[in-house]
This record gives sequence, structure tokens and C-alpha cells, in this order.
Amino acid sequence: MIHLKIDDKSTRKLPFYLAMEEWAAKRLPADDYFFSWQVNPTVVFGRNQCINAEVNLDYCRENHIETYRRKSGGGCVFADRHNIMFSYITPSEHVTTTFSRYTEMIADMLRSLGVDAKATGRNDITIDGRKVSGNAFYHIPDRSIVHGTMLYDTDLRHMANAITPSRSKLESKQVQSVEAHITTLSQYLDMSLDDFRLYAIEYLTDKELKLSTNQLAEIEELSKPYYTPEWIFGRKSDATIRQTRRIEGVGELSTAIKLHEGRIADINIEGDFFLLSDLDSTLLDGLRGVRYVDNEIKQAMSGMDTTQTIAGLKTEQFIELII
Repeated sequence: MIHLKIDDKSTRKLPFYLAMEEWAAKRLPADDYFFSWQVNPTVVFGRNQCINAEVNLDYCRENHIETYRRKSGGGCVFADRHNIMFSYITPSEHVTTTFSRYTEMIADMLRSLGVDAKATGRNDITIDGRKVSGNAFYHIPDRSIVHGTMLYDTDLRHMANAITPSRSKLESKQVQSVEAHITTLSQYLDMSLDDFRLYAIEYLTDKELKLSTNQLAEIEELSKPYYTPEWIFGRKSDATIRQTRRIEGVGELSTAIKLHEGRIADINIEGDFFLLSDLDSTLLDGLRGVRYVDNEIKQAMSGMDTTQTIAGLKTEQFIELII
């Protein structure tokens, strides 16, 4: 695997590194790439999450915590200079295979240090049953990207106050607070964060590619859309029908349906699910204009395979969710 290296010591904002993943996936030859990064206190939330429901914006503003939306699915993540973010880019097409390969690779790296780490659930790495790394996935043509946290010695107070997960999500993990189900790597390792970061790079990669000044400028340009209010806050909805449900193995899904004269004028889905392709063109566009009755919705859905759009979501589950 090839390590993507930035030689300068500039302090960059989180969108730069999301754009760096995209740049590598789109511009570099097909191969496995890896890089690690750190940011000042930031909350990053999933592609289809509602920022007002998942992020305590008042707390973030008061404590100078930045907030950004990423293109992958999954839930909210808090990052600061005391933890490390990992990014993995590969020419893989399948979400389950890609996730499994990556999380096992990271767990193996931790076990090589004597830490009893396990890859568990759909996207977590745990130590003693508590999460130390959460990861998210998204796909572009011919490439897959996995990125996630490595909680080395994070500010748990900020994490607990900046992120506001739903009660059903907490109950699904059988915990009552954000802090109760996570741990930090510093409790298990007698090495500095910088030493651990270097160890991870040396363990996981065997080649290096230093990015040029021109390449860094291309990445900066690619990052600009991540800063726009339209992207960060998402589209507003005046929905007629709303409901939220948690589906095991898929995540939490909140549907918002706007009806006009008995037909679906607009429909949107928010949540911490993993998105595998464009939500509108592959799924929702086919429902707009359809009469809001069981048989016509089922007919409109015939031939659709929702597992190709939302990881793990069966078509019949989706129909039950919106009817």
C-alpha cells in the first residue's frame, strides 16, 4: 500500500483531507493508498444526516468547534489534535469486502502492539467492547474510500457535548451517553501519539508518494464545495409525512415525504446509513409523482434493488418505511 505524504507542516481544515481522498481516487492510478491526518476541534457528520438533529451547534460555536458534512454515510464524528484520522482508497467495488479488509487491517496493526482490538459490527474497531475507531465508506466509479477515527486521547467532554445522537441510537448500543461506549488508545499504549502515527504508517504501507505543490493546490480547489452553506446544512423540507426507524444492520433512517394532491411531490431520507450510489437518481426520483398508495408505490419500486443504493437495506424494508 502507498502512503500519501505531505511534506509541509501547514495546519489544514477537515475539508482539505476529504478532498484529498477524492483527488487520490480520481487522479491516481488504481492501487491501495493510505494517509493519516489531524485537525483542530471539528465535528464531521454523514452525507444524509440532519445537522440540527445530530450536532449541538450552539455548543460548537461557543467552543470554536468547526462543523462539516462529508460525502460518506454513517454518523457524527468528533476530531481534534489528540486523535488521528485515517483514510484508505482502494479499487474495490463491494462495501462489505472493503470494510472488512480495512477494519481487520487496522485491528491487526493494533494487535501487533499488544492491544486486544477487534473489528466488530458494521464499521467499528473495539477494545474491551468499547469503540476506539469508527469508520465510514463511500464509492465513486471504480474506487472505494474508507475513512475513520483512531481515538488516541480525545477530549471526551467536547465529544459528549458537541454530538447529540438520538435516543434510539444510544439504546441500540445499550448505553446512556456518548462516553459510555468509547475508549482511547492512550490507556493501552505506552507511546506518544506521534510515535503511534509513525508506527501505523510503517506497518500499513510499503511505498511513499510525496504530493507536489501543484497537487496540493488541486486538492485545495477540490475542497471548496465542502465549505458552502448549501452543502453543510443540506436541503430544507416542508414534508407532509415524517417518520424515523432504526433497522438493524442498516442504521437510522428518517423519511420526509411531501404530498401534493395525493402524489409524492418530494421525498428525502436522512440518517446514518451507508450510501453506495446517488440517492436521488437511483432511488428517490422513481417515486416522485407516484400516488401515495400501497400498490402504486410497490409498482414503482418493482425492479429496484435498494441494496445497491443503501447498504443492507432490502426493498421490502424501504417500502415499509415510506408507506
